[in-house]
Amino acid sequence: MLVDDEEMVLISIRSLIELETDYACVPFKSANEALDFVASSNDISLVVQTTLCRRWMVLHFRESAADATRHSRILLTGYADKENAIKAINEVGLFQYIEKPWDNSDLLMIFRNGLEKQQLMRKLQEKIDEINKAYGDLDSLHQ
Repeated sequence: MLVDDEEMVLISIRSLIELETDYACVPFKSANEALDFVASSNDISLVVQTTLCRRWMVLHFRESAADATRHSRILLTGYADKENAIKAINEVGLFQYIEKPWDNSDLLMIFRNGLEKQQLMRKLQEKIDEINKAYGDLDSLHQ
């Protein structure tokens, strides 16, 4: 999912994704439309947002701890403001932040890494669930 208020950014990144990968990209110019989409879909692995949407990211993604394993979040910023980027990383649990203008090959690598992280997080959560179930079964037998 890509959220940016600049149409050209949406077109550029979506075109790059469609030409260079087999990923599906859903672009939004409005944070509210993106929020509605997130609420109705559990099939989002990567969220790319702009600095302007940062407050929305903080409010939305802070609400659910499960989102940390559901989405890799990337902040796309036009400002070389390291302090705010670090603050966003800490507040929202960002995977990465990228400054505009970006390098296409770096951007694709970050996307791949973010998606790989999500796959690994899901596998880890499945293993944790299996261990918890086994522990519960063992505890029941012990009782």
